[in-house]
Amino acid sequence: MPACPEPNARRQTLRRLTAGALTGGLAILPFDPALAGAQIEEQMSHSVRSALSAAVSKAAPPEPVFVKASDKQLYARWLEASSQRLARYQSNPIERQEFLQTLWYEARRAGLSLSLVLGLVQVESAFRKHAVSSAGALGYMQVMPFWVSTLGDGIVSRLFHMQTNLRFGCVILRHYLDRERGDLFMGLGRYNGSRGQAAYPNSVLAAQRLWLQVTD
Repeated sequence: MPACPEPNARRQTLRRLTAGALTGGLAILPFDPALAGAQIEEQMSHSVRSALSAAVSKAAPPEPVFVKASDKQLYARWLEASSQRLARYQSNPIERQEFLQTLWYEARRAGLSLSLVLGLVQVESAFRKHAVSSAGALGYMQVMPFWVSTLGDGIVSRLFHMQTNLRFGCVILRHYLDRERGDLFMGLGRYNGSRGQAAYPNSVLAAQRLWLQVTD
């Protein structure tokens, strides 16, 4: 397993990614100082690290497969309603469908509520694929680069790939919720690096309620 990068190396990686995004004309998301934060690197047991690595690396296409026609109909209704709401953030209907289909797959795979993941992405990046925070978190779910070295191949730029980012984000959120024994408030705070503080969890839960109006 590659070693986790040192703080200076992380800052250099962030500067390179940010410079590349700027020269490529990509949007860098300005963070609200009240919510700024990111996952904090923690010691993990070998078994936990191995389980998380397996969850991240197991490849599968996010193409939904349904046994029951009723499940397929529910998914179609969710996709249509969610796409309409998402249009304020993403104008291209094909990109919206691809994003929602992938999010549906990764959230279900991690045992997470669709509305919760949508609310988190809304707060973290406003659905911007190439968002970079002041703390160095990347992509839709604002994943910190150290996770790629801890669980993946060490190539940080992969966090700008949609399915990779959503998979890492969902696996990490599931891990934090399990560590907090299902406590959503504390799990969200740990995800943001602000455990025990109310601003971030409250923002995500407020955004989740808007997506719950669509369906879950």
